[in-house]
Amino acid sequence: MASDSTTLARPIRRTPATGTVLDVRGLSVELPANADRKYAVEDVSFTVDAGEIVCVVGESGSGKSVTAQTVMGLIPRRDLKPVAGQARLLGEDLLTKSEAQLRKLRGERMAMIFQEPMTALNPVMKVGDQISEMLEIHTDMDKAARLKRVVEVMRDVNLPEPERLVHSYPHQLSGGQRQRIMIAMALALEPVLLIADEPTTALDVTTQAQILDLIKDIQRRHGTGVMFITHDFGVVAEIADRVVVMQHGKVVEQGQAKMVLSHPEHPYTKMLMASVPSLEPPQRTSLSHAEIALQTIGLAKTYVAGGWLGRKRTVKAADAVQLVVRRGETLGVVGESGSGKSTVARCIVRLIDPSAGEIWLAGHQIAEINQGALRPFRRDVQIVFQDPYRSLNPRRTVGASVIEGPMNFGLGRAEAVARARDLMQVVGLSPDALDRFPHQFSGGQRQRICIARALAMEPKVLIADEAVSALDVSVQAQVLELLDRVRNEFDLAMLFITHDLRVAAQVCDRIMVMKQGEVVEEGATAEVYAHPQHPYTRALLEAAPGRHVTFGAQA
Repeated sequence: MASDSTTLARPIRRTPATGTVLDVRGLSVELPANADRKYAVEDVSFTVDAGEIVCVVGESGSGKSVTAQTVMGLIPRRDLKPVAGQARLLGEDLLTKSEAQLRKLRGERMAMIFQEPMTALNPVMKVGDQISEMLEIHTDMDKAARLKRVVEVMRDVNLPEPERLVHSYPHQLSGGQRQRIMIAMALALEPVLLIADEPTTALDVTTQAQILDLIKDIQRRHGTGVMFITHDFGVVAEIADRVVVMQHGKVVEQGQAKMVLSHPEHPYTKMLMASVPSLEPPQRTSLSHAEIALQTIGLAKTYVAGGWLGRKRTVKAADAVQLVVRRGETLGVVGESGSGKSTVARCIVRLIDPSAGEIWLAGHQIAEINQGALRPFRRDVQIVFQDPYRSLNPRRTVGASVIEGPMNFGLGRAEAVARARDLMQVVGLSPDALDRFPHQFSGGQRQRICIARALAMEPKVLIADEAVSALDVSVQAQVLELLDRVRNEFDLAMLFITHDLRVAAQVCDRIMVMKQGEVVEEGATAEVYAHPQHPYTRALLEAAPGRHVTFGAQA
């Protein structure tokens, strides 16, 4: 039997919940009058049982997050108003609770893990204090007991050296560690319901696998009911007991995970599954005879961290990187965060200066050219970044953003506009889109605009730096098809940076695997996937979610 101090350290639910934890019945949430549809969610019904993981899937705008945040009471009802239905937590209708009652229930009985821990955590507050704050608000534990519980729950989510990490700030932790802190915070009071809103979308494949294993382990050990929101069917295949598919605010299909994954019934479910990239690369024709568009020799980038009162530390972000990309070819660069992928890309574009090595672009060595002399080469290499929301100036029309580059290099306005209108059609948008502002487009449309802006410079090399990782699976498939088409149409050399091995399998002729700044394996994509030589490559492939599943729509 636990001692009094241990009991005080765990003033939590005495017995695990049983039966139905969450029962959503006929839930409808009304949008403001000027919205594109009447309801954010309409007549939504599903349940989450104790010890069960229910995955709610669908694209952006399907109503997944609105449903979750309505259950949590996080959406101001003056903005999105529940007008029908119930959301019962252990039999109590959450929609009838006051803000004070909901605040008490949040943490004690239900908790939420958000997608981006860096925006959910307070950057100027130690992570241990942020977890302790939950206990201070909801319990009468003293400071020593709270610290004991914080260390305990951090250990429960497999954080190393929790006694030391409690004194760390969020920026001092890795992405996976920050997400574990969020999970620890959610579990501090052992709620009966855990809502996870895309908690692994921004994570590397190996970190993602660890977080998914952790959530499954917590669900088993604590009997917690988990509502897991995602658009990734690979994740669904790994963890789901049941699946709820949402489209335009409505539930279009739900059932046992194995049945939905193997025999989807609704056309929308089938379309989502068909959009999931296969881990089996297609056979591609070798382009070893084509002209070399980009080459690096011994490329390195070293940072010196610390100083003053701290001890100086040398970090090799990239070390002796050798790569060759030929016209019409796509070279994929894969690896976890911190592997050096984006550092290499930024050195090539000369957004940062390399510490050593050579960069050959269309026959010119540009590694040591000063920024002023680089201008003639800027048009030859263009980059498409990960986040289309931050890549476009919100105060300028799309047309102004697309024509700016060509005009800076001497093209007349009329010619630049004509080129921009042609490129809008190339990327699948109306030329009339040039007169609109970025906020008037979806994420997928914005990424198409970013691609058009890059192509407007008529580059020889296009770098895509995680260009589809922020997109829904169906939009991702469309953008990948677009990139493949423009590569062939414009005979581009493409450097494709990603941590998604499914995406890399489908678009890359060759693969280069990076770990801690070094290239550990390189070769034809089909060969590397079929016969990986390096243990790290094998670990990456093994960690891909849903790797052993053939989805019904793809069978």
